[in-house]
Amino acid sequence: MMRKAPDAEKKLFDKPEKISEIDRREFLKMGLLVTGVFAGGSVFSAVSAVAEIFPYDTYRTKYPYKPHYCMVIRVDRCIGCQLCMDACVAINDVPSYGWRTLILERQAQKAIGQKREFIPVLCNQCNDPPCVRACPVIATYKDKQNGIVMMNNKKCIGCKICMAACPYDARYYCEEKGAIDKCDFCFETKLSRGEKTTACSEACPADVRVFGDLSDPHDRVYKLVHQLQKPVWVLKKEAGAKPNIFYMKG
Repeated sequence: MMRKAPDAEKKLFDKPEKISEIDRREFLKMGLLVTGVFAGGSVFSAVSAVAEIFPYDTYRTKYPYKPHYCMVIRVDRCIGCQLCMDACVAINDVPSYGWRTLILERQAQKAIGQKREFIPVLCNQCNDPPCVRACPVIATYKDKQNGIVMMNNKKCIGCKICMAACPYDARYYCEEKGAIDKCDFCFETKLSRGEKTTACSEACPADVRVFGDLSDPHDRVYKLVHQLQKPVWVLKKEAGAKPNIFYMKG
């Protein structure tokens, strides 16, 4: 059954007066924030999404993952078909009560035209994950090479402290494994076997989920995150987890 997104009202902001008189280059230098709100996520700087999360020099030294896997989700393309969810369940053997990715649905009754929007969600593979800090037995950890937040089932004691610490509600207790389970970007089932993308990204018929390497300037996800034409945002930026799941429209 499709889970419903919590109600979230969009804030309206007045446009600055005489904005057309400001030189575009100076406008970008200002780093003006596009302060919209979408499903609990703040839109950040139109100049560079990565720079807004953490300065580039800090990023290279503190998060030197290679490849640095991430995903860009183009929300306005999502049609709620759930093929991504079906693919995830099939390849990762997700039980009926669990989930690694979901499509949240939000009703917008006052909207003109389309009344519903769909928001794909999954583990945000945070650069500073609260779940890792919270785990008392180091059963969840950041892979030192690619930065994916992993689970060591043999160490997990099922205390669920990591579930409580996760800002994105992206974990569940798997009875069959006797451990917490979550999205790992299909590392065990695909990436570690030489495949280049995740099951959900591969299954999407609308090219909603773009998976790739944030450390590679030639990669598609790098170009999408750094482009200037459209705002890019993360969910719950205020949590300070520095997610590797980015959202945009278009």
